[in-house]
Amino acid sequence: MVHELLFQFGAADSWLSWAIWIGLMVVMFFFYPRMMISQIMWKLEKSAQELETLSHKSKRVILKEIGSSDQKTRDSVNRFFEFFTIGPVSMDPYGIVKKVDFVLRNQKKRFDYFVNQVAPNASAEKKAALEMGLAGGMTVHEIAKIVRHYVETIRKTKSLQIAMILQMQLPMVERMAKAMYKGTKSMARAEPIGDGLGPLVVAELIGSKRVKNVGDEIVMAETGMMGRKLLVMKASGPGGRIGMPGKVVERIIKKRKVSMIITVDAAAKLEGEKTGDVAEGVGVAMGGPGTDRYYIEEAAVRSDLPLDSIIVKMSPEEAIMPMRKAVKDAIPEVMESMKRSLSRTKKGQRVLVFGVGNSSGVGNSKKAADAAKSWIDKTERALLAEKKKNKEKDED
Repeated sequence: MVHELLFQFGAADSWLSWAIWIGLMVVMFFFYPRMMISQIMWKLEKSAQELETLSHKSKRVILKEIGSSDQKTRDSVNRFFEFFTIGPVSMDPYGIVKKVDFVLRNQKKRFDYFVNQVAPNASAEKKAALEMGLAGGMTVHEIAKIVRHYVETIRKTKSLQIAMILQMQLPMVERMAKAMYKGTKSMARAEPIGDGLGPLVVAELIGSKRVKNVGDEIVMAETGMMGRKLLVMKASGPGGRIGMPGKVVERIIKKRKVSMIITVDAAAKLEGEKTGDVAEGVGVAMGGPGTDRYYIEEAAVRSDLPLDSIIVKMSPEEAIMPMRKAVKDAIPEVMESMKRSLSRTKKGQRVLVFGVGNSSGVGNSKKAADAAKSWIDKTERALLAEKKKNKEKDED
């Protein structure tokens, strides 16, 4: 294009053409990066504002579920959204698990205390749901703050490199923040989310058996399958809880003779894999900081117990959003996988089955599991209807 312009002036091969060419190159060298930053900054600023809007909406969701929006409560929620947890020193790794466990238990106590302060008259299940909703909303708030930090850093430094890195990461960041916002709404309302797959499976197994609280927000029931005795455990529901099962499982194994431990959990799928696919493996299927997994593994090693795991695949976003029908429909296949694991034990032996995950919207019986399934089916129909409506609107 530049050469065509020069030819029009009849100076394509003259010294003037070279001077103009060099001048254009100098101009582009100095101004093109600034033009790019200006263009990228417009997009980054827009995204930062959208994320901050999600953060404000998350706070409104929490205030609505608390049932109070007076200035004192708003100030309390705003202040708690800035709450942070500092991990222990890990330079000397000896004893680090106990330190992390101690810090996490202190964090849990602070959440309990705050919810008791802002919603003293709420039921225990509602308080548990509010705690999970707070955790979700605080994550959205943290994402918005980090993006804003980098936007302002780019604005000050005019760094094209940082701007391009943030721009490349932004689609994934936005995707996670939007999913977490939806999860915040569901958890605050005690609705089933994808990570509740494990508790939902165990609620099915419990049936109408008597359930007892075994500590650290974990419940247990005794049932049977294929002639084996099952100790089935999950975080207490339907309030949003994940519990601290590590030491609980350790105590159970010391008191009761167990032949195998089976963990059932949701797991992140790879892009291209199908939501709801079931896979079998060994080890403790459990995410998080790793303290609970450590205690279970230690107990299993001491007693030489096989560790079987069953996972249902879903994206990280689906794990924190309202549970999809494809995840719920995987339960029969999970049961078949469990039977294959049980077949490697002898009849009459005792097997511990733990449903790992968030009990939000999932109670402690088959009746509660059926209610959760009905909610999932209803939500799926509404979601598909909304997608169809949006598609028709786009076509018009």
